[in-house]
Amino acid sequence: MRYFLELSYNGKAYHGWQNQPNAISVQEVIENALSKLLNAETKIVGAGRTDAGVHAKQMFAHFDSNVRIESDHLKYKLNAFLPQDIAIHSVFEMHKDAHARFDAVGRTYLYRVAIEKDAFNFDSAYFMKKPLDIGLMNQAAKVLLGHKDFQCFSKTHTDVKTYYCDIKKANWEQVGNELHFTIKADRFLRNMVRAIVGTLINVGLNKITVEDLETIIASKNRSEAGYSVPAHGLYLTKIDYPETI
Repeated sequence: MRYFLELSYNGKAYHGWQNQPNAISVQEVIENALSKLLNAETKIVGAGRTDAGVHAKQMFAHFDSNVRIESDHLKYKLNAFLPQDIAIHSVFEMHKDAHARFDAVGRTYLYRVAIEKDAFNFDSAYFMKKPLDIGLMNQAAKVLLGHKDFQCFSKTHTDVKTYYCDIKKANWEQVGNELHFTIKADRFLRNMVRAIVGTLINVGLNKITVEDLETIIASKNRSEAGYSVPAHGLYLTKIDYPETI
């Protein structure tokens, strides 16, 4: 039987979602807990991969089991077994062919930029000392919606078949003393969101123009785009699946 986990995690202590040979990952911690609780080696497949230090407010993963599971009981046991920075929100049985990664049709990320020094969000938002022009940054964000090839924002030497992504939403808004950037697409490339945010911040600092962004995207060259902002301000917030599964 195939089961889905809905979970969230603070990525500060982890070297990303995916298992690493010499570093601790969120996937490894959950697999170890599941294997002990189910008394059988249990592998999980996540809906996506977050980089080291990136957080997830909503992540899904699936695993298979030869025995029927009482969902609420496993949720309780997992949460008691896992560290405080990983939380299981639900466990539910799915169709045997349902796939946490391949069936996902949309992913939404949030990036938090603090515009005032704050003693409580320094490790959860990226602090910018210089003022940013949110109007220009939103103009630049709209440019993204008119393109599909985002190789210029992808980490180099990445093993992908295509750099095409369908961005459905990209916008900035001020929330208290923070600027929040929300972006939704069918898929994302490695380091893509952090590179986009760094480039849009350069627009907001008047280092580059909105028109320059068109040239950067056309170049397909990572070195033409802006810097990659720190991981601690990035959150995977939502994963969408079709009703058919």
